Amino acid sequence: MRLMPALAALLPLLPLSAHAVAPAQMQTLTVNRYADDGQPGTLRWAIETNNLNPGHYRIDIAAVGKPPHVIRPARALPEIKGPVSITGLAWARDGQYITLDGSAYIKDQGVHTCPGALPGQYGTNVRTTTNPGLVLRDTQGVHLQGLEVRNFCIGILVNRASHNVIEDNRIVANKGGAGIMLTGDDGAGNPTATTTNNKVLRNQLIDNGDGLELTRGAAFNLVADNLFRSTPANPEPSQGIEILLGNDNSVVRNRFENYSDGLQINWGKRNYLAANTFSGNSIGVSVTGEGNILDGNLIHGNRIGVALRPEPEITATRLTANRIWGNSQDIRRCEAGGSCVADQRTGAIVFGVPAQAHALYVGSRGIGAQLAKQDQAIICDPKGEPKPCQPLPNHNQQPPTLLALQGNVLRGEVQGPASSLLRVELFGNAQAEATEAEQYLGEVLVNSDDQGQARFAQVLEQSEGLQSFTATVTTADGATSALSAALRR
Repeated sequence: MRLMPALAALLPLLPLSAHAVAPAQMQTLTVNRYADDGQPGTLRWAIETNNLNPGHYRIDIAAVGKPPHVIRPARALPEIKGPVSITGLAWARDGQYITLDGSAYIKDQGVHTCPGALPGQYGTNVRTTTNPGLVLRDTQGVHLQGLEVRNFCIGILVNRASHNVIEDNRIVANKGGAGIMLTGDDGAGNPTATTTNNKVLRNQLIDNGDGLELTRGAAFNLVADNLFRSTPANPEPSQGIEILLGNDNSVVRNRFENYSDGLQINWGKRNYLAANTFSGNSIGVSVTGEGNILDGNLIHGNRIGVALRPEPEITATRLTANRIWGNSQDIRRCEAGGSCVADQRTGAIVFGVPAQAHALYVGSRGIGAQLAKQDQAIICDPKGEPKPCQPLPNHNQQPPTLLALQGNVLRGEVQGPASSLLRVELFGNAQAEATEAEQYLGEVLVNSDDQGQARFAQVLEQSEGLQSFTATVTTADGATSALSAALRR
């Protein structure tokens, strides 16, 4: 319940889709022919007709014959110009999708199917906008619903586009950039601030290399209530979501299963991840960037729950009220992410986990995207050696020390910045040998002295049945420590 005020405050800021046009102005273009010859009644004809006068049409795709209902374009479809709604009518009636299948012109060559933007690069985790199924570029107000989009290199590409809604779709087996890609890419790999205020809601994203990307300036987008799942059929199970140079996005109430990283942030800022579930991943969440917040997520059954990765600058990631348990599973899945270093520390929250840019990384960096040895970064030890090296994240803030449980009062001490406000969060576990953060028990604010030291005592109102306790501390600038050593009852 503690998340509801934050979510309630967030949602009014996200504008209604601009595709809404007065009904009297709307004309329906009905797709009832699945051939791709451009004749009236085909999807190509409907998109081309809409693009002559956007804002005056909606496109309804009828369920013709018995399911499955499949349209196989013979070549790339036209880019979609909004405002317009494109709706698979069967979904609202009986949950069936109208399928767009790219296999008629994108021939499956495994991980070599989808080329990157640079010659010699293929597959997931290389920059690309190649061979998308549906394209929303330099537009706004497009609404997509009730579609299955499969066997393209990118299922749905949202490029320099805003105020679009993608909801209640199924995105499957798109092998290249992502199932859904939201990017401000200017065409030369540079970010632009034009891919904003889009909504991706209640979709199923299955066996795409990356499920979804928010890259190169994608900002203020909402991704909520989606399923991101990889199965053994996926040749490159990379990320459920990758955020690369994307800022101020909200990722809420999604489920991430069986990836290298459930969600990976690369140099993104102020992204808010709340109430998501991460399970079966090599790393649940892996983070670089400044001011990102993980709030109230369920993170369990991964090799590493939260990996805070080094980067050239010292940045701060805030972890608050997350429930983390049952990690340290032997899941060594490392497609441009994940944890495959043999002696890597595992568990709930781990500092200094190597990523693709680091010499210690073990795994694929992406086909054709190998990093020269002289460009592979070294991770600093706690003393900042050997130079030059990348510092440990979150100022290498050390966790609290739990001293004693006296009755229902948990006592401990912490070392942080001098003369500063510190936030200590407390967690409990049902098993005495557990060392993670199964139940969130609350927080206590303490002030450090001029030596950075502080003590705390907190009454636990929900400690019945709990056998071990842990804690984190977060500094005033939002840098959270790893978990403390566990204190047994």
